[in-house]
Amino acid sequence: MFKKFAIAAPLAFLALNASTAFAAGEANHTVNIKANIPTTVFHAQPRDPNFGRDETLTYNIVSGELAPLSAIYDLKNTSGSVHAYIEGGPAVLFNGNVAQNIPLTTTLHGIELTGTPKEVVNEADSTPGVGAELRIVAAKPTATQRGAYTSAVALVFDAVPPTPAP
Repeated sequence: MFKKFAIAAPLAFLALNASTAFAAGEANHTVNIKANIPTTVFHAQPRDPNFGRDETLTYNIVSGELAPLSAIYDLKNTSGSVHAYIEGGPAVLFNGNVAQNIPLTTTLHGIELTGTPKEVVNEADSTPGVGAELRIVAAKPTATQRGAYTSAVALVFDAVPPTPAP
């Protein structure tokens, strides 16, 4: 009986020490941090920092229309006006078939954006800064326009210096 105890006691001790060694491990976690501090001279950014990540145009089954998307952009240029345009031309919802594209109308501060730069905030308003509504509206889908659609609307903002007086 003493031999059984003499062998069992050291084995139990080893088992307990091994389990505490495994339980005392380490855990790691990485926190990714970003900060965007705009310049005091020019900036154009959405107020909601999460805007534009994965937006959805919700389909209304009764009206057959897609809900519009809107956000407020803070625009400022202390030395001129702010112009904007859509890079790559007109924005569309695309499902893989060009014939099925759904046109998107994009306005900023009430100005329809296209592939050509347009003034969206004049010099007087852009100096102190202004909140401008970005609004994206899809055309009503036809009976054949069904399925999963995506789009990437690439907005470009330009700080335009004032025009010299003649």
